[in-house]
Amino acid sequence: MTSTVGLTGTTAPPERSRRILRFTRAERLVHRATAGLMLLCVGAAACLYLQPLAELVGRRHLVVVVHEWSGILLPAPFLLGLASSAFRADLRRLNRLARYDKEWLRAVRKGWTSPAERPAGKFNAGQKIYAGWIAGAVPIMMVTGLLMWFTGLLPVISRTSAIFVHDVTALAIGLVLIGHMRMAYRDPHARRGMRTGYVERAWAKRWHSKWLEEDHTAGSRPSQH
Repeated sequence: MTSTVGLTGTTAPPERSRRILRFTRAERLVHRATAGLMLLCVGAAACLYLQPLAELVGRRHLVVVVHEWSGILLPAPFLLGLASSAFRADLRRLNRLARYDKEWLRAVRKGWTSPAERPAGKFNAGQKIYAGWIAGAVPIMMVTGLLMWFTGLLPVISRTSAIFVHDVTALAIGLVLIGHMRMAYRDPHARRGMRTGYVERAWAKRWHSKWLEEDHTAGSRPSQH
């Protein structure tokens, strides 16, 4: 049996002929590294702010160091990922709201669950909003964290103000992350795509039909690196 060529333009082995490439290895590594650093940062923060966890873990100084450096290193996977053309292409997708994204948001607001009522490209409108939120929240956390770490770095902003903004933003990030993980847990196909890079063509056609249409029209050939 000969191999087949999917929408991605890459030659797929026979056992993968019914799958299409969703994420390259570089993209998956960026996601895993970012997720790991984010969970480490949030977990360390919880051990600092929640008394039962603080008493259970102890070693406060070590926890502070872990929290600070995991936060500082958080942008590193993103910056390294810019070397991948596939990662940059997906950033462009995430940065644009198409006309059908408005239809997706309207369907969610009205509680419509049919895939036909929720048109989506490679990323649906909810994923684009989540990505935009994280992209804005992380720099806020970094700046306020540095202001807390290096008191007097910006005299016009008091340490008390920096702590307040840092804590409120951290709480919001925690809630958004819980929602993100909950949605991922409910979609095993999406998790498989992030784990292996490939998704079933039928799933993509059902929930991300605009992605297939756009890739077919543009002759998209994502990089394998």
